[in-house]
Amino acid sequence: MNEHFGTLPDGTPVHRWTLERSGVRVRVLSYGGIVQSVEVPDRHGRAGNVVLGFVGLDGYLAHPEPYLGALIGRYANRIAGGRFPLDGVTYTLALNPPPNALHGGERGFDKRVWDVVPVEHGVRLSRVSADGEEGFPGRLEVSATYTLDASGALRIAYEAVTDAPTVVNLTNHSYFDLGGSGHAGGHELRVAASRFTPVDEHLIPAGPPREVAGTRFDFRRAREVGSGYDHNLVLDGGVTGAAREVAELYDPVSGRVLTVATTEPGLQVYTADHLGEPFSPGAGVALETQHFPDSPNRPDFPTTVLRPGEVFRSETVYGFGVR
Repeated sequence: MNEHFGTLPDGTPVHRWTLERSGVRVRVLSYGGIVQSVEVPDRHGRAGNVVLGFVGLDGYLAHPEPYLGALIGRYANRIAGGRFPLDGVTYTLALNPPPNALHGGERGFDKRVWDVVPVEHGVRLSRVSADGEEGFPGRLEVSATYTLDASGALRIAYEAVTDAPTVVNLTNHSYFDLGGSGHAGGHELRVAASRFTPVDEHLIPAGPPREVAGTRFDFRRAREVGSGYDHNLVLDGGVTGAAREVAELYDPVSGRVLTVATTEPGLQVYTADHLGEPFSPGAGVALETQHFPDSPNRPDFPTTVLRPGEVFRSETVYGFGVR
Protein backbone atom coordinates (compact mmCIF):
# COMPACT_ATOMS: atom_id res chain seq x y z
CA MET A 1 0.00 0.00 0.00
CA ASN A 2 1.28 3.44 -0.96
CA GLU A 3 0.10 6.64 0.74
CA HIS A 4 1.12 10.29 0.95
CA PHE A 5 3.20 10.87 4.10
CA GLY A 6 4.12 14.54 3.86
CA THR A 7 5.86 17.25 1.87
CA LEU A 8 9.41 18.55 2.18
CA PRO A 9 10.00 22.32 2.50
CA ASP A 10 10.96 22.43 -1.20
CA GLY A 11 7.61 20.93 -2.18
CA THR A 12 8.82 17.37 -2.84
CA PRO A 13 6.19 14.82 -1.80
CA VAL A 14 7.13 11.92 0.48
CA HIS A 15 5.28 8.61 0.34
CA ARG A 16 4.94 5.70 2.75
CA TRP A 17 4.72 2.08 1.68
CA THR A 18 3.27 -0.63 3.91
CA LEU A 19 4.45 -4.24 3.58
CA GLU A 20 2.54 -7.06 5.30
CA ARG A 21 3.22 -10.77 5.41
CA SER A 22 3.08 -13.60 7.95
CA GLY A 23 1.94 -11.37 10.80
CA VAL A 24 4.64 -8.73 10.24
CA ARG A 25 3.88 -5.16 9.12
CA VAL A 26 6.70 -2.86 7.94
CA ARG A 27 6.35 0.78 6.89
CA VAL A 28 9.01 2.32 4.63
CA LEU A 29 9.38 5.96 3.57
CA SER A 30 10.61 7.28 0.23
CA TYR A 31 12.47 9.92 2.26
CA GLY A 32 15.79 8.46 3.37
CA GLY A 33 14.66 4.89 2.71
CA ILE A 34 13.54 5.05 6.34
CA VAL A 35 12.06 2.01 8.05
CA GLN A 36 9.47 3.90 10.06
CA SER A 37 7.98 0.95 11.92
CA VAL A 38 8.15 -2.82 12.23
CA GLU A 39 5.18 -4.40 13.97
CA VAL A 40 5.58 -7.98 15.21
CA PRO A 41 3.80 -10.06 17.88
CA ASP A 42 5.16 -10.75 21.36
CA ARG A 43 5.02 -14.16 23.09
CA HIS A 44 1.33 -13.55 23.84
CA GLY A 45 0.50 -12.66 20.24
CA ARG A 46 0.18 -8.94 20.89
CA ALA A 47 1.56 -6.82 18.03
CA GLY A 48 3.90 -3.93 18.78
CA ASN A 49 6.38 -1.68 17.00
CA VAL A 50 9.99 -2.76 17.66
CA VAL A 51 11.93 0.11 16.01
CA LEU A 52 12.21 3.75 16.98
CA GLY A 53 10.52 6.21 14.65
CA PHE A 54 8.42 9.35 14.35
CA VAL A 55 4.71 9.52 13.61
CA GLY A 56 5.08 12.25 10.98
CA LEU A 57 7.64 13.63 8.53
CA ASP A 58 8.23 16.72 10.70
CA GLY A 59 9.86 14.54 13.35
CA TYR A 60 12.49 13.23 10.93
CA LEU A 61 13.21 16.72 9.60
CA ALA A 62 13.53 18.21 13.09
CA HIS A 63 15.71 15.36 14.42
CA PRO A 64 17.95 14.15 11.57
CA GLU A 65 21.06 13.23 13.54
CA PRO A 66 19.87 9.94 15.09
CA TYR A 67 19.34 8.60 11.52
CA LEU A 68 16.29 6.71 12.79
CA GLY A 69 15.65 3.74 10.48
CA ALA A 70 17.49 5.39 7.60
CA LEU A 71 19.36 4.00 4.61
CA ILE A 72 22.95 5.20 5.08
CA GLY A 73 25.42 6.01 2.27
CA ARG A 74 27.54 6.59 0.39
CA TYR A 75 29.71 5.61 3.29
CA ALA A 76 28.20 4.32 6.52
CA ASN A 77 30.19 5.05 9.67
CA ARG A 78 33.25 7.30 9.97
CA ILE A 79 36.08 8.36 7.67
CA ALA A 80 38.96 9.90 9.61
CA GLY A 81 39.56 13.58 8.93
CA GLY A 82 37.00 13.52 6.15
CA ARG A 83 39.73 12.50 3.70
CA PHE A 84 40.70 9.35 1.84
CA PRO A 85 43.08 8.44 -1.01
CA LEU A 86 42.00 6.54 -4.10
CA ASP A 87 44.21 5.86 -7.13
CA GLY A 88 46.61 8.66 -6.24
CA VAL A 89 43.91 11.29 -5.61
CA THR A 90 42.89 12.48 -2.14
CA TYR A 91 39.18 13.24 -1.77
CA THR A 92 37.88 15.67 0.86
CA LEU A 93 34.51 15.29 2.53
CA ALA A 94 32.45 17.41 4.89
CA LEU A 95 33.23 17.07 8.59
CA ASN A 96 29.96 16.22 10.31
CA PRO A 97 30.81 16.63 13.08
CA PRO A 98 34.55 17.43 13.13
CA PRO A 99 37.03 15.85 13.00
CA ASN A 100 35.44 13.07 10.91
CA ALA A 101 33.02 12.48 8.05
CA LEU A 102 30.03 10.45 9.21
CA HIS A 103 27.30 8.49 7.40
CA GLY A 104 27.78 9.98 3.95
CA GLY A 105 28.04 13.66 4.76
CA GLU A 106 25.82 16.59 5.60
CA ARG A 107 23.17 15.43 3.13
CA GLY A 108 23.73 11.72 2.74
CA PHE A 109 21.39 9.06 1.41
CA ASP A 110 19.30 9.39 4.59
CA LYS A 111 18.18 12.89 3.56
CA ARG A 112 17.34 12.14 -0.08
CA VAL A 113 14.00 11.20 -1.64
CA TRP A 114 14.25 7.84 -3.39
CA ASP A 115 12.31 6.55 -6.36
CA VAL A 116 10.13 3.64 -5.19
CA VAL A 117 8.48 0.90 -7.23
CA PRO A 118 6.59 -2.14 -5.93
CA VAL A 119 8.10 -5.61 -6.29
CA GLU A 120 6.75 -8.96 -5.15
CA HIS A 121 6.28 -8.78 -1.36
CA GLY A 122 8.13 -5.47 -1.15
CA VAL A 123 9.49 -2.31 -2.72
CA ARG A 124 12.62 -1.31 -4.61
CA LEU A 125 14.16 2.08 -3.81
CA SER A 126 16.64 3.64 -6.22
CA ARG A 127 18.47 6.87 -6.92
CA VAL A 128 21.48 8.25 -8.76
CA SER A 129 24.17 9.83 -6.62
CA ALA A 130 25.93 12.35 -8.85
CA ASP A 131 29.68 12.48 -9.30
CA GLY A 132 31.00 14.72 -6.51
CA GLU A 133 27.91 14.42 -4.31
CA GLU A 134 29.11 15.11 -0.75
CA GLY A 135 32.68 14.93 -2.15
CA PHE A 136 32.57 11.30 -3.31
CA PRO A 137 33.84 10.50 -6.81
CA GLY A 138 31.85 8.73 -9.53
CA ARG A 139 28.24 8.67 -10.62
CA LEU A 140 26.69 5.95 -8.47
CA GLU A 141 23.47 4.16 -9.43
CA VAL A 142 22.23 2.56 -6.23
CA SER A 143 19.19 0.54 -5.15
CA ALA A 144 17.86 -1.05 -1.99
CA THR A 145 15.11 -3.66 -2.19
CA TYR A 146 13.01 -4.23 0.92
CA THR A 147 10.97 -7.46 0.95
CA LEU A 148 9.21 -9.68 3.47
CA ASP A 149 9.84 -13.40 3.02
CA ALA A 150 7.45 -16.23 3.85
CA SER A 151 8.51 -16.20 7.51
CA GLY A 152 7.97 -12.46 7.84
CA ALA A 153 11.69 -11.66 7.85
CA LEU A 154 12.67 -8.27 6.43
CA ARG A 155 15.30 -8.57 3.68
CA ILE A 156 17.26 -5.55 2.47
CA ALA A 157 19.29 -6.19 -0.68
CA TYR A 158 21.63 -3.42 -1.83
CA GLU A 159 23.17 -2.99 -5.30
CA ALA A 160 25.32 -0.26 -6.83
CA VAL A 161 27.35 0.45 -9.97
CA THR A 162 29.67 3.36 -10.72
CA ASP A 163 31.23 5.05 -13.75
CA ALA A 164 34.45 5.91 -11.86
CA PRO A 165 36.35 4.40 -8.93
CA THR A 166 34.66 5.24 -5.64
CA VAL A 167 34.00 3.86 -2.15
CA VAL A 168 30.68 2.38 -1.03
CA ASN A 169 29.45 1.22 2.37
CA LEU A 170 25.68 0.92 2.88
CA THR A 171 23.58 0.01 5.91
CA ASN A 172 20.26 0.48 7.63
CA HIS A 173 20.23 2.49 10.85
CA SER A 174 17.19 1.14 12.69
CA TYR A 175 17.17 1.23 16.49
CA PHE A 176 15.54 -1.84 17.99
CA ASP A 177 13.45 -1.75 21.16
CA LEU A 178 11.89 -5.20 21.14
CA GLY A 179 9.76 -4.60 24.21
CA GLY A 180 8.52 -1.15 23.27
CA SER A 181 9.43 0.03 26.75
CA GLY A 182 11.61 2.97 25.72
CA HIS A 183 14.77 1.35 27.04
CA ALA A 184 16.68 -1.52 25.43
CA GLY A 185 19.57 -1.88 27.87
CA GLY A 186 18.05 -5.05 29.33
CA HIS A 187 18.02 -6.83 25.98
CA GLU A 188 20.35 -9.79 25.61
CA LEU A 189 22.75 -9.79 22.66
CA ARG A 190 24.73 -12.54 20.99
CA VAL A 191 27.16 -11.84 18.14
CA ALA A 192 29.35 -14.28 16.20
CA ALA A 193 32.42 -12.08 16.43
CA SER A 194 35.76 -13.18 17.84
CA ARG A 195 37.41 -9.81 17.23
CA PHE A 196 36.60 -6.10 17.36
CA THR A 197 38.23 -2.91 16.10
CA PRO A 198 39.60 -0.82 18.98
CA VAL A 199 39.06 2.92 18.50
CA ASP A 200 40.54 6.23 19.56
CA GLU A 201 38.72 9.08 21.28
CA HIS A 202 37.12 10.03 17.95
CA LEU A 203 35.84 6.47 17.36
CA ILE A 204 38.33 5.87 14.54
CA PRO A 205 39.94 2.41 14.44
CA ALA A 206 43.29 2.42 16.23
CA GLY A 207 45.51 -0.48 15.29
CA PRO A 208 44.51 -3.91 13.99
CA PRO A 209 41.46 -5.85 15.20
CA ARG A 210 41.83 -7.42 18.65
CA GLU A 211 40.41 -10.55 20.22
CA VAL A 212 37.18 -10.02 22.18
CA ALA A 213 38.15 -12.65 24.78
CA GLY A 214 38.48 -11.03 28.19
CA THR A 215 36.93 -7.73 27.04
CA ARG A 216 33.50 -6.14 27.28
CA PHE A 217 33.13 -6.70 23.54
CA ASP A 218 32.70 -10.45 23.94
CA PHE A 219 29.12 -11.26 22.95
CA ARG A 220 29.83 -14.74 21.67
CA ARG A 221 27.49 -15.95 24.39
CA ALA A 222 24.27 -14.05 24.90
CA ARG A 223 24.35 -11.49 27.70
CA GLU A 224 22.71 -8.21 28.63
CA VAL A 225 23.83 -5.56 26.17
CA GLY A 226 23.99 -2.71 28.70
CA SER A 227 25.36 0.63 27.49
CA GLY A 228 28.50 2.35 26.29
CA TYR A 229 28.84 0.79 22.84
CA ASP A 230 29.45 2.44 19.48
CA HIS A 231 31.94 -0.11 18.15
CA ASN A 232 32.52 -2.38 15.19
CA LEU A 233 32.59 -6.11 15.86
CA VAL A 234 34.53 -8.15 13.29
CA LEU A 235 32.13 -10.90 12.24
CA ASP A 236 33.47 -14.43 11.94
CA GLY A 237 33.58 -15.46 8.29
CA GLY A 238 34.22 -12.02 6.79
CA VAL A 239 32.50 -11.06 3.54
CA THR A 240 30.23 -13.87 2.31
CA GLY A 241 28.29 -14.51 -0.86
CA ALA A 242 25.09 -15.41 1.00
CA ALA A 243 23.70 -13.95 4.22
CA ARG A 244 24.54 -16.01 7.31
CA GLU A 245 23.18 -15.48 10.82
CA VAL A 246 25.57 -13.33 12.85
CA ALA A 247 23.56 -11.92 15.75
CA GLU A 248 20.55 -12.36 17.98
CA LEU A 249 18.83 -9.79 20.18
CA TYR A 250 16.33 -10.99 22.80
CA ASP A 251 13.95 -9.16 25.12
CA PRO A 252 13.13 -11.36 28.13
CA VAL A 253 10.05 -9.29 29.01
CA SER A 254 8.15 -9.46 25.71
CA GLY A 255 9.79 -12.67 24.52
CA ARG A 256 10.56 -11.12 21.14
CA VAL A 257 13.69 -12.28 19.32
CA LEU A 258 15.48 -10.49 16.49
CA THR A 259 17.98 -12.41 14.37
CA VAL A 260 20.39 -10.68 12.00
CA ALA A 261 21.91 -12.37 8.96
CA THR A 262 24.23 -10.59 6.55
CA THR A 263 26.90 -10.84 3.87
CA GLU A 264 28.87 -8.03 5.52
CA PRO A 265 32.11 -8.41 7.54
CA GLY A 266 31.24 -6.05 10.39
CA LEU A 267 28.47 -5.16 12.83
CA GLN A 268 28.42 -1.74 14.46
CA VAL A 269 26.75 -2.10 17.85
CA TYR A 270 25.42 1.26 19.02
CA THR A 271 23.53 1.50 22.31
CA ALA A 272 22.33 5.07 21.65
CA ASP A 273 23.71 6.52 24.86
CA HIS A 274 23.52 10.03 23.40
CA LEU A 275 20.02 9.78 21.97
CA GLY A 276 18.05 12.94 22.76
CA GLU A 277 14.45 14.14 22.92
CA PRO A 278 11.85 12.95 22.28
CA PHE A 279 13.63 9.68 23.09
CA SER A 280 15.86 8.87 26.02
CA PRO A 281 19.45 7.57 26.06
CA GLY A 282 19.51 3.83 25.55
CA ALA A 283 16.01 3.73 24.05
CA GLY A 284 17.13 1.36 21.30
CA VAL A 285 20.03 -0.71 20.04
CA ALA A 286 21.32 -0.20 16.50
CA LEU A 287 22.88 -3.25 14.84
CA GLU A 288 24.42 -1.84 11.66
CA THR A 289 25.71 -4.45 9.22
CA GLN A 290 28.53 -2.90 7.20
CA HIS A 291 32.21 -2.77 6.33
CA PHE A 292 34.56 -1.39 8.95
CA PRO A 293 34.84 2.31 9.83
CA ASP A 294 37.58 4.24 8.01
CA SER A 295 38.22 1.40 5.57
CA PRO A 296 39.21 3.79 2.72
CA ASN A 297 42.24 4.74 4.86
CA ARG A 298 42.97 1.20 5.98
CA PRO A 299 44.29 -1.12 3.23
CA ASP A 300 44.45 -3.92 5.83
CA PHE A 301 40.62 -3.85 6.17
CA PRO A 302 38.19 -5.48 3.70
CA THR A 303 38.00 -3.09 0.76
CA THR A 304 35.10 -0.73 0.12
CA VAL A 305 36.38 0.32 -3.32
CA LEU A 306 33.95 -0.09 -6.22
CA ARG A 307 35.20 0.23 -9.80
CA PRO A 308 33.47 0.57 -13.18
CA GLY A 309 32.30 -2.81 -14.45
CA GLU A 310 31.84 -4.17 -10.92
CA VAL A 311 28.54 -4.55 -9.05
CA PHE A 312 28.33 -3.85 -5.33
CA ARG A 313 25.98 -6.32 -3.66
CA SER A 314 25.08 -6.73 -0.02
CA GLU A 315 22.17 -8.31 1.83
CA THR A 316 20.93 -8.17 5.40
CA VAL A 317 17.98 -10.13 6.80
CA TYR A 318 16.14 -9.22 10.00
CA GLY A 319 14.15 -12.20 11.29
CA PHE A 320 11.53 -12.02 14.04
CA GLY A 321 10.28 -14.61 16.48
CA VAL A 322 9.40 -15.24 20.13
CA ARG A 323 10.77 -17.33 22.96
